[in-house]
Amino acid sequence: MENMYYIGLDVHKKTISYCVKDGSGRIYAEAEIPATRLDLDMWMKTLPQPWTAAMEATIFTAWIYDHLKPHAAAVKVAHPLMLRAIATAKKKNDRIDANKIADCLRCDFLPECYMASTEIRERRRTLRYRNLLVRQAVQMKNKIAVLLMEAGVSYNKQKLHKVGYFRELLATNQDIDEGLKPLLRLCRETVVRLGKTESALVRSLQRDSLLMERVERLMTIPAVGPITALTWALEVGDVQRFSSIKKAISYCGLCGAENSSANIIKRTPLSKQRNKHLQTMLIEAAKMAPRNSPGLAMLYDREKQKGNANRATLAVARKLVAYLVAVDRRQKDFLVVESENRTAA
Repeated sequence: MENMYYIGLDVHKKTISYCVKDGSGRIYAEAEIPATRLDLDMWMKTLPQPWTAAMEATIFTAWIYDHLKPHAAAVKVAHPLMLRAIATAKKKNDRIDANKIADCLRCDFLPECYMASTEIRERRRTLRYRNLLVRQAVQMKNKIAVLLMEAGVSYNKQKLHKVGYFRELLATNQDIDEGLKPLLRLCRETVVRLGKTESALVRSLQRDSLLMERVERLMTIPAVGPITALTWALEVGDVQRFSSIKKAISYCGLCGAENSSANIIKRTPLSKQRNKHLQTMLIEAAKMAPRNSPGLAMLYDREKQKGNANRATLAVARKLVAYLVAVDRRQKDFLVVESENRTAA
């Protein structure tokens, strides 16, 4: 469109470099502004109409995307790795980067990535904060064990984090000196507090009207609990963006990268280009899945007979992705169909 103006944004923590071009590629304006909402509002008043903007996906992208979207004809976010492959150069700075992003947008070469809705991203932030609390609770539990081992205290590993056993251990074990007890109590109080906060966050997400029906439907799949269902719903967003199950598996990081040349195919164990939150959760769910689903147990045993338990776990995880995509796409509960061998009369 000749009357459309194309804006490339190079976003940083404190500044935003921009380049405005018309349809012919002529630079209309380029400069740098502070990365604040007030400065963005003042800058948008100076822009010619209509305009569309693009930026690279970074930690600062989301709020800028939400702030610009109501005022623009379109706002797009580029995939960092794919954009780097297109716009690589010997000389690189913020002004050149903004210029190249504007050119990619103008020539329709921008490798656009998916941006979930604001509502999904807000709830995703809550779930990822919950994951942080779980990691911190595990660190505190490990610290309790380390403090006891440093003092040469014998304890029952399976019962250590039970309330009654821990209280009895502090009260009766003579090897725990008075200087160690306050540290152990502090660690225990932190574990309890983190556990209560984590449970409250999960309950709030499960009761959320935007997620409740979808999560309950996903939980009809064997071996899929509330955390797996919430992680899938919030990290995937709109499942319709995956045109096939293979693409969903690739997004979850459950397949290897391929490097083929001269009829020689090389595959890595697992690709590093993935959603790490989904990958971790699905692998953990796949480890427990054979205990809850006969079908998945058969799949695990069949793959394990080939000689590798880790590959068997990945096969189960990929099957879980297929189940999740099917249930999410059809918006129907999971149904196990038992096949029967029937002999024709």
